[in-house]
Amino acid sequence: MKKTLSLVLMFVLIAGVLAACGSTKNNNSNNAGSSASSSAPASGSASAPAASNGKPKKIALITPEPIGVNAFFVLMDEGFKKAGKDFGVEVKTLESTDPASIEQNIRTAAAGDYDLIITATYQVEDALKKIAPEYPDKAFAVIDTVVDLPNVRSIAFREYEASYLLGAAAALVSKSGTVGNVVAMDIPLLSKYTSGFEQGAKSINPNIKILVGYVGGFTDPAKAKELALQQNGQGADFIAGMSAAGDLGVFQAAGEKGFYTSGQDTDNTDGKQVILAQLKGTDAVAYETVKDFVEGNFSYGVRDYGLKEGGVGLTYVNKDSKSPLSDAIGQENVDKLKKISDDIIAGTIVVKNPLQK
Repeated sequence: MKKTLSLVLMFVLIAGVLAACGSTKNNNSNNAGSSASSSAPASGSASAPAASNGKPKKIALITPEPIGVNAFFVLMDEGFKKAGKDFGVEVKTLESTDPASIEQNIRTAAAGDYDLIITATYQVEDALKKIAPEYPDKAFAVIDTVVDLPNVRSIAFREYEASYLLGAAAALVSKSGTVGNVVAMDIPLLSKYTSGFEQGAKSINPNIKILVGYVGGFTDPAKAKELALQQNGQGADFIAGMSAAGDLGVFQAAGEKGFYTSGQDTDNTDGKQVILAQLKGTDAVAYETVKDFVEGNFSYGVRDYGLKEGGVGLTYVNKDSKSPLSDAIGQENVDKLKKISDDIIAGTIVVKNPLQK
């Protein structure tokens, strides 16, 4: 009996040892598989951890203000939600109203079960710099600004390249030799618009006069209209809207006074007075950010989008428009602008980034 019992105990012990060895082997294999599924990080950046709990990934988009009529955030949200649908990801958009709610929304998402938190613009920088270090194992992405932290992907645009095209177009269209910019705020980010515009305009007409007015915010069409009327009174016959929702006021002024204008971010041309639009693909970068994360290609550091990557552009030049081409521009000028765009992409024309000294 004792001998039989000893044999049974010996077999149980051997079976346990073999099971443990098999478990260790499987765990090592799974870890190797997780490592292999991550793509190599971009130069100078680290790869983000992929969710490995077998559950669908959850991703949050946190906007610094209500989406409203701001095309910048409307596009971003559309691209984000399309990616969620296409890649089977649970996505949720949280709209903020002020700095306190920005921080609250980012902190809530980081403390929750979201695998990736995407946010946007310089308005979130302070909150992100505070919260991201508190959650070093959580992945973050910020669109349209740079936050230099090891667990943040920053997505920047070379807006000055598209603004160069817009400035060149304005100089080609203008008969008076005076053009204008109605800009949301006098901040470094928006200098990428005004500087690029100036460089492009002066490449066509070195003596062109450029008027610049600042609205003081992104949601004030009345003030933007007032500035546009002032510039038109000073001889500007092309006035570029660079004031987000305020551009609606510039468009109104153009309709009343008959000057030409352009909008931002989306194709808001009408073929009459709004004859151009400087495009910014916030939908595409939001979509690609989700795609990279889901497919294991997500890395930290800075990702840069310009004419070459299709992140920015100008209607009729880099992308077809919903509106017919205005006679004020004409196909001959569009062909000239396409050549300028090709030269920028090739590096033959170098547009200066005003944020780099």
